[in-house]
Amino acid sequence: MQVQFIIDKKYDRQFVRGKKSLQFFTAQYKVSRFFMEATLKLYQKSWDEINDAFSNYIARETGYNWFYDAYKCVLSPVHVGIANWGREPIIVRAWQENSYTQRRITAHELVISHYFEIYRRHYAHNYPLTDGQVWALAEIAAFALTSLPRDIRQFWPWDSSGYYTDHNYPQIVPLQKKLKNSFLKKKNFEEYMKRGFALVKKFSDLKP
Repeated sequence: MQVQFIIDKKYDRQFVRGKKSLQFFTAQYKVSRFFMEATLKLYQKSWDEINDAFSNYIARETGYNWFYDAYKCVLSPVHVGIANWGREPIIVRAWQENSYTQRRITAHELVISHYFEIYRRHYAHNYPLTDGQVWALAEIAAFALTSLPRDIRQFWPWDSSGYYTDHNYPQIVPLQKKLKNSFLKKKNFEEYMKRGFALVKKFSDLKP
């Protein structure tokens, strides 16, 4: 799996809601475009340093190869991170970060997209869940896969935040805490996923 960083204003635009937000979005693209293009090259160089090892790590940990040969990562002047819910190989990331420290959140969004693909292709029929429930499990799996295994530290050795819970989604924290030991003690990723399927049904109103 490869990741290509791109600028795609049209794709980014679909996530903007409201007249004032659109005006801000348009203004930010106008003043930031030159710097976004420069940052794109830095992001790409940094990510390429870990791409193959990270790609293999996720395939090994989850037991599923990536479903696409290439993912696109759209740099945005207004959105921090947007995953894809298993419909196409594209994510969104903020352009204003350090080219090295951006790695973990970029990886996080990729893992969410991969989790959705795994669920939709292999589990949705036998384990029906709402999109919000799958999203919660995908977020939690992304926190786990980017922090708990020792192998992951090679990709962002400066990051000490670990399996943090002080994020923007307090609604998933109780479930996230319950699933930590399930991840650490799992025989395989399928066992972890099925444990999540069982627990998430107690949370009916989950959504981003």
